[in-house]
Amino acid sequence: MVRRTKEEALATRDRILDTAELLFQKRGVSRTSLHELATAAGVTRGAIYWHFNDKADLFNAMMARVCLPLEESGNACDVALAADPLATIRDGLVDMFRRTVKDAQIRRVFEIATHKVEYVEELLAVRDRHVQVRNNYLRQTERGLRHAQRQGQVDASASPRTLAIGLHSLVDGLIQNWTLDPKAFDLVRAGRGAVDTYLRGLSGNRAS
Repeated sequence: MVRRTKEEALATRDRILDTAELLFQKRGVSRTSLHELATAAGVTRGAIYWHFNDKADLFNAMMARVCLPLEESGNACDVALAADPLATIRDGLVDMFRRTVKDAQIRRVFEIATHKVEYVEELLAVRDRHVQVRNNYLRQTERGLRHAQRQGQVDASASPRTLAIGLHSLVDGLIQNWTLDPKAFDLVRAGRGAVDTYLRGLSGNRAS
């Protein structure tokens, strides 16, 4: 009985998050009330507050379902960075592009995160998480680029932090523009080409 109750609670939590994804994508986060969400999910507002503190907590849980696997994958690559740092960074980003295109849930959540949320009032906690995820990515990438400098793959005079910021801006911009209009370009092909060009330019070599 206890196991069944726990499974039912998890099923209710997932149903709330599934419904939130659809409503947030359609109406935007700020314009979607918890009452509307409860009605659409077939639960009470009390059920929502049982699982989540507020809308921001719910939003962050929705993001975590999609983003955490990507973040964990990136952390798992940390050891491999010593072997071939730039190849590891490159392969991880291309895989992220590919998963964004092929996985409808990832695509939907990225669209919500980039185009359907305002960082105001009750959603300030959402901004805080976004900043935390970005900073974690920058630290991880900066660490990989330092490894690459030691191996002679990256210009030793360059700032790894600055290079990491540039790479993040490139990737973030590609995804934001693609989710805005997926027909505009092939994210995997364009993303792979842009990342390859950026990484090739890090050696500091200049054609005479």
